[in-house]
Amino acid sequence: MMTGSRTTYLARTMYLAALAGGAGLALTAILVIPGVTQSTPRPALPAGQVAFGVYDPDGVFAGDTGVRIEHVFMPWRHSDLGSLAKADHYARQYGRDLLVTVEPWSWAPAANPPADRLLADILAGAEDGTVKAVCVAVGGLQSPVTIRWAHEMDLRNGRFPWAAWSPQDYAAAYRHVVTECRKYAPQARFMWSPRGEAGLEAYYPGDAYVDTIGLTVLDLQQYDIDRYGHARSFEEALRPAYERVAPYGRPIVVAELGFRGDEAFTAQWERDMRTIGEAFPGLAAVIYFNEVETYAWPAPYGRPDWRLQRGLVN
Repeated sequence: MMTGSRTTYLARTMYLAALAGGAGLALTAILVIPGVTQSTPRPALPAGQVAFGVYDPDGVFAGDTGVRIEHVFMPWRHSDLGSLAKADHYARQYGRDLLVTVEPWSWAPAANPPADRLLADILAGAEDGTVKAVCVAVGGLQSPVTIRWAHEMDLRNGRFPWAAWSPQDYAAAYRHVVTECRKYAPQARFMWSPRGEAGLEAYYPGDAYVDTIGLTVLDLQQYDIDRYGHARSFEEALRPAYERVAPYGRPIVVAELGFRGDEAFTAQWERDMRTIGEAFPGLAAVIYFNEVETYAWPAPYGRPDWRLQRGLVN
């Protein structure tokens, strides 16, 4: 998701502050659930279900024992790396794994270099110190951690500077970062996470650098009707991207899921997100993006509010 606006910069800064024990969000209240630790066995999922996770800055899913993955975002510049330890503590209290989306920029837009300079610095090793700092912090965590670096590189709409790189340059930068990060966080897994667009295969960095594959599914009912002539199902929205990445043979995760529409549309997507594995045997997890869209869609759709008002899996 785009983090270029002041609103988003402040919101995500507050989220990390909340995980670190700051004020202002529901996650400041970190509760211990007796008997739930990282070593606590979790029951197997029913047939057809996939693991469920959340990016949840408002804490709607706090205490929901059906949530298995806690998703956090962080920039690799000007971030409080100590907040990762707090996120780790929070995840372990609820028996969750961590997905850490690392965005190779600062959330203060004025601090970011041009896209070509960022690429050159990464490939030349000038950002190795930044990678080391982030990955040393990740290496000290106790939860199982997956790092999702420079996501949605195949979505060329101006959202992310790394999406302006050529596919070959992106793949080279990704490989360099993973190679460096493994020195300091050998237990971490790495997620290659395109948006799911046609041509994504040109960005693939190679099997040795990819443990899981992430996709993004954000679906607005009115947009569907305007573009496709009907409201799409979750299966219809996911199918094209899934089929593009399934041949790689890696576990597939919907790393960001959001949907908004009328009551019947929302209810159907809520049901489908729990049982969608029946149609997608390679799908390992679905992670809900429980926040307002951070980048405006084309007029007249604005910034859809993907937030759910309650947990879904208990």
